Amino acid sequence: MNVIEAMKERRSVRTYDGRGLTENQRKAMLQAIAESNSPFGGHLTIRMKKFNLKDGYKPTTYGMIKGAGDFFLLGYGNDDASMLTAGYQFEQVVLKAWENGLGTCWIAATFKGTDFETGEMWPEGEELKIVSPVGVAAKKSMMEKIARFTVGSQKRKPMDELFFFEDFKHAIPEDNRFREALEMMRLAPSSTNSQPWRALVAGNKVHFYAAPKSKLCILDTGIGICHFHETEKYKGTNGEFMHVADAPGGQEGWQYVTTYVAE
Repeated sequence: MNVIEAMKERRSVRTYDGRGLTENQRKAMLQAIAESNSPFGGHLTIRMKKFNLKDGYKPTTYGMIKGAGDFFLLGYGNDDASMLTAGYQFEQVVLKAWENGLGTCWIAATFKGTDFETGEMWPEGEELKIVSPVGVAAKKSMMEKIARFTVGSQKRKPMDELFFFEDFKHAIPEDNRFREALEMMRLAPSSTNSQPWRALVAGNKVHFYAAPKSKLCILDTGIGICHFHETEKYKGTNGEFMHVADAPGGQEGWQYVTTYVAE
């Protein structure tokens, strides 16, 4: 499986088979963490933690996750760069997990005082803000089916509501070189399926924005940008991210995030 197939097939997994990761699977995930990276700076730490489910030990996941004993833990700062990096960099790990036959599920909440925090110390300026189970998916439980229906996991906004060409009135042409990468961005996961990312294609540049639908909009935009950039790299049409002082302002309420300049 390649990364494009992973982006198309990936889904959030909330029900696991309870067997835990094999040694090889754990090594693959640790390697994925080590190889993940971000061009956006900030502060991010990704760890793995194992819980012993055989002893009846259940980590606190608000009743949403079943059968998972292995988790990723993400600690990062409160600034926009850290949030953007958290989304962009950890989604690389999520995609690599799917390529290795493993499911994941982003969970953002307050973890202070939970078993996820037990024995964990984070670098200065960072705190635990995201956890994700990782393992082999089991048959979906009724709770998972309800959860997926509630957040609209199988629904995505159409391209012409998210991405624009030359101005904020025209849709992306079918033959535009960025169209496939933007389509993969459209398929990215986001909190409550909010899809806060927006983009304007102008020549060889793509300006990215976040529509502030929740406090996680910058992190979610980082996830979407990861899908965009992974597609570009897979196609061999790479570029560079930079902050452009004269980037178009976007629509009311949008926050400019970054600009991708194609090679």
